[in-house]
Amino acid sequence: MSHKGFSHIGLSTLDLDKTRDFYENVLGFKPVRCDTIKVKEGGQIRHIFFDTGRDQLIAFMEARGVPGIPAEYDAGINRGLGVPSAFYHFAFEAGSVAALEEKRTELLAKGVKVTEVVHHDLAKSIYFKDPNGLQLEYSCFTRDIGTEDDVQMQVRFERTLQALGLEDASIMRRPDA
Repeated sequence: MSHKGFSHIGLSTLDLDKTRDFYENVLGFKPVRCDTIKVKEGGQIRHIFFDTGRDQLIAFMEARGVPGIPAEYDAGINRGLGVPSAFYHFAFEAGSVAALEEKRTELLAKGVKVTEVVHHDLAKSIYFKDPNGLQLEYSCFTRDIGTEDDVQMQVRFERTLQALGLEDASIMRRPDA
């Protein structure tokens, strides 16, 4: 079997309507399947798939009144685990530096708080959060990757916590720590 990329990434939300509005109307991802799943033991789960391009999907589930699933929890992943927002994040392909800059301008115009374009040697990125607090990124490679040098683990640069997007590390504490 050859690798063909992701089929989909499944995530959780406490407010599917806000999540749908953000992914459909702010990011421009087309919804391709919407379900309400009636749970025999009680409650329901609403489920939606968005096409993010290249036949890859991102899906969200919202449970309401389902036994064993809490009514409130942190759907942003990182805060619930007590780790910085950069640790669990999802990056969408921008396609080019020009498209990345256009996407940043578009997001800002829609009221989304977005970072400046960050250069990472092999890629450029912008960062922002969805209504669930999930760290999102648009990125584009600025050179070919996978060279012999690329695959050797080595010190490549030094950055501050802020430059790494880890400035919230000092305030993040695991509940059991």
